[in-house]
Amino acid sequence: MSSFIVQLLGYAAIIWSSAVVTVQAIGIHKIFRYYSSVPAAPVSPHLPLAEVPHITIIRPAKGLEPGLYECLASVFHQSYPTSKLTIYFCVSSRDDAAYTVIRKLLSDHPSFDAHVFVESEDPYLYGPTGHVDNVGPNPKIRNLSRAYREAKGDIIWPLDCNVWIARDAAGRMVDRLCGFLPGNRRGTPYKFVHQLPLVVDTVTSMSSSNAQGQTLLSGSAVTGSSDAHSDLAVPSSILSRSWAHGGGRLEEMFMATTHAKFYGAINAVGVAPCIVGKSNMFRKSHLDRVTDPLQNSAILTGRAATLPKGLDHFSLFMCEDHVIGDLLWRSDLPGYANHGLVWGDLAIQPMAGMSVPAYVARRVRWLRARKWTVLSATLVEHGVESLVCCFYASFGLTTIPWFHETLNIPQTWRALWYIWLCGVTAWMTVDRIVFRKLHAGQSIYVDENTPLFARGTSRGGAEKRRFGEWLLAWLGREILALPIWTWAVFLGASVNWRGKRFRVRADMTVVAMDGEDADQTKDSSAEHHNGHSGRNKSAARGKID
Repeated sequence: MSSFIVQLLGYAAIIWSSAVVTVQAIGIHKIFRYYSSVPAAPVSPHLPLAEVPHITIIRPAKGLEPGLYECLASVFHQSYPTSKLTIYFCVSSRDDAAYTVIRKLLSDHPSFDAHVFVESEDPYLYGPTGHVDNVGPNPKIRNLSRAYREAKGDIIWPLDCNVWIARDAAGRMVDRLCGFLPGNRRGTPYKFVHQLPLVVDTVTSMSSSNAQGQTLLSGSAVTGSSDAHSDLAVPSSILSRSWAHGGGRLEEMFMATTHAKFYGAINAVGVAPCIVGKSNMFRKSHLDRVTDPLQNSAILTGRAATLPKGLDHFSLFMCEDHVIGDLLWRSDLPGYANHGLVWGDLAIQPMAGMSVPAYVARRVRWLRARKWTVLSATLVEHGVESLVCCFYASFGLTTIPWFHETLNIPQTWRALWYIWLCGVTAWMTVDRIVFRKLHAGQSIYVDENTPLFARGTSRGGAEKRRFGEWLLAWLGREILALPIWTWAVFLGASVNWRGKRFRVRADMTVVAMDGEDADQTKDSSAEHHNGHSGRNKSAARGKID
């Protein structure tokens, strides 16, 4: 009986590992196909002006992110017609460090329809007829709420403040969303389009030593840009330096290997929504429709039917990007395909000064936020990592009798670990190739406005990772993957996001855990659960429905 169970586990392990390798192969194929050259010029910017769709770009900002000015400024350098762009920046208060940078941006680009919204001054939340509970506790949605309500045109493009985009990105996003093709042709429009995210760790070897021998990095060396003027102290010890700044390399590694391969593959196959909320585009009319229980009664039932319409509908959820994409995916919008990845374009995030504990906390937050949104995928996620997946494969190869009888593979622990080591080495080699392909930046259009961190290693940008340091980062990420997954999935439900603590509940909503925020969440949750809102809330909500 025990032998039968072991063999059954062996077959399951072979099936699983084979499926993982197949999915990765699809993702790698797509990466090499679409990220080896600059994509064709977009169609929509060159249409007659009256036919060019208007875009409202919404950029939430908090604090001084690396390369913040260049990332935010990238929307002003788009090839899209200026008269068809509305740009809204959003901060929580005027005291936020990002506010000064945004004001400078607005001053530097006076010809654009650009504005900054301050959450603490939103009349819907803090005005005479407003109420703080009109929007749920999700800090990003609270930040974006007013910009969404005051959007111009139908197309909405939420774009994180720490993301840089190339000059033709707006045009290609609109082409994909609306189905514009060369030669005045039209393809199937999409409900939702997005870009492949890529992280570039900008703490480089461009450093000097002070009199005490401590390594110092200038702001420009760290960010690859011009908006950081203070020096960043880097410990002289290799171990201390790796601990203090190695988190950026781990994040860079994850986004350019495991994440990129599976992100590309899942979006190529199109069997389920797979998105990251860095750069997403959709229609306001669609989001208002699918969050209206009168128009989407098949999906919005029970508590969901009591939530407000539009973007505010998602303010009780932590993983709002996935929930938005998932609702659009499941909702019936005839004539529209579900999700479309804009192949060839990258949403590039420069990163600097992230410690290893900060990286671990970030990954735990991701997993806990996603645990109840895509439970089945989260529970098996550890099995797609190299160390675990290669163990499954080697276990199956040394357990199933056919491999022993046909290929003469020994059924011993020594053979298992030898095959495992060979598999991990092959996996690492493929990851090295994929990493170098994406970081070469061959699909990025480079001009005078392209910052150093976005130029890619093939265009004189970010420095190439020597194999030794790359291997150290790869091993660190792979070794940490299983402990991080275990901690996130089984050992807690709280997350820290934008300086606030939240508890993620099984219905995918969140509860604030800190002081006044906790009281606010409790009151708001009770109101929604009872199917009504307070007097002020109802009055204010009527203004945007």
